[in-house]
Amino acid sequence: MATAKCNMILFGRQCLLLALSLFFAVHSRPAVTNSPRNMERFIQAVKQVEDSNPGLSPLALVRALRRTAGHDNEMTIHFLGSSYNLSVDEVLDTAILNTSSFSFFDKAIHHIVTNSGEERGVVLTPDGTTVALSPLLLGIESGLKARMDGAPPAGIFPLTLGRRLGLSFLSLQDIPPSYRLGPDGCWDNVEHPRVFKLSQPATLVTDAIINGGMDGLILGMGLSNNSSDHQALSEILKGYYSFTLYEGQGLDVVNSHISPRRREVSKSILEPLDLHSLVMATLTLVWKLEKTEWIALDNAVGEAVKDGLQAFMHKYWDCPSIIPRCQWGAEAHRGTPMPLSLPLPFLYVHHTYEPSSPCLSFPNCSHDMRSMQRFHQDDRGWNDIGYSFVVGSDGYIYEGRGWNTLGSHTRGHNSLGYGVSIIGNYTATLPSRHAMDLLRHRLVRCAISRGGLTPNFTIHGHRQVVNTSCPGDAFFSEIQSWEHFGY
Repeated sequence: MATAKCNMILFGRQCLLLALSLFFAVHSRPAVTNSPRNMERFIQAVKQVEDSNPGLSPLALVRALRRTAGHDNEMTIHFLGSSYNLSVDEVLDTAILNTSSFSFFDKAIHHIVTNSGEERGVVLTPDGTTVALSPLLLGIESGLKARMDGAPPAGIFPLTLGRRLGLSFLSLQDIPPSYRLGPDGCWDNVEHPRVFKLSQPATLVTDAIINGGMDGLILGMGLSNNSSDHQALSEILKGYYSFTLYEGQGLDVVNSHISPRRREVSKSILEPLDLHSLVMATLTLVWKLEKTEWIALDNAVGEAVKDGLQAFMHKYWDCPSIIPRCQWGAEAHRGTPMPLSLPLPFLYVHHTYEPSSPCLSFPNCSHDMRSMQRFHQDDRGWNDIGYSFVVGSDGYIYEGRGWNTLGSHTRGHNSLGYGVSIIGNYTATLPSRHAMDLLRHRLVRCAISRGGLTPNFTIHGHRQVVNTSCPGDAFFSEIQSWEHFGY
């Protein structure tokens, strides 16, 4: 039947390509199942396509990827045009996407959440966060199209974040705004990730969707403003996700846009805009394009969008990104965890001393977390890693005992406050400015808003309540200038 259809509408080489696409779509699925679902593997697959098609433009490639994943809907066609609107040369150049790579890209990009809570169409990035590829690629395509047209990137916010956010705010109007976003989850194995399970029931905007949307917005805006940059798609992705931080300084010396900075960079792009009007305009467009008549843009919708945006800005701009225990490979808590009585009046600041060097990547920080947990559990006989949270110099905070569980960080005072440590020895030098800001501003702000710390809480260095040199002379001198420090 496929052959008959081919005879009617195609000829020559194009007919052969259709036959090959059907063959590979069926026969390449076992290899896809065994492929790790990480960004490195996705970039490698993109690079293989580029190497096989030397003249292929990045815009033609992202359009072909959209077509492969079946993401031609009313919104994408409205802003980007149909992905099938390709010239004859582009069709021939992107033929490999319909042959050996079809099944891989289809599974890698097409986003769904199963009934069992598995989120698909997402990849693990080198920085330890999970990203949905669909909004990422739509943002990149919007930026590339804008650069080609010599115009602003039309629709980049609705395509990357606006539509999903707006519909999520509406669909969950009867529950608190903070529960209309997320959640995050964990991979079965960070070395060879295949299955990503969410920690709670999904909303329309999981953390992976938000991460992918922010990344697509950042990369798309950058591409639209850079008329002289003609990087391949694989190089665009590699520059953003695969990077090297400088020893001891971390993100302090990074000027380029890279994935650990997605929250601060996306905030700098979107904060000056009237997001409420943008989301309401997006919902109006959804109503027109998709004929969703149940959307009545009245005052109740406006209030739902307002409340939802406040929750979004707080969760993804003000608060830090926290790597959960299951992601860094924590062993189980031994015994029964003891709950904290919240809110707490104190925050106790530590340095790890050992490990003595700042950690600058997800693999290194995760290794340090596992090493400290083994030392605390096996050598000191504690139930778990002692700290409530640990700050890396890679741009992330790592969950220790967490928000609700009693720690073992400050003898005699564990029930009175959180114990937060920055990885490294800060006797003679300071942590990176970025790492200190994660603790001083973002983690603290989050702790107050969620009811973990009292608004008038007090910061103490570990040495103020226990006979120790922690958190190091240099770091202790620094925290004495912080707001909330108590002598």
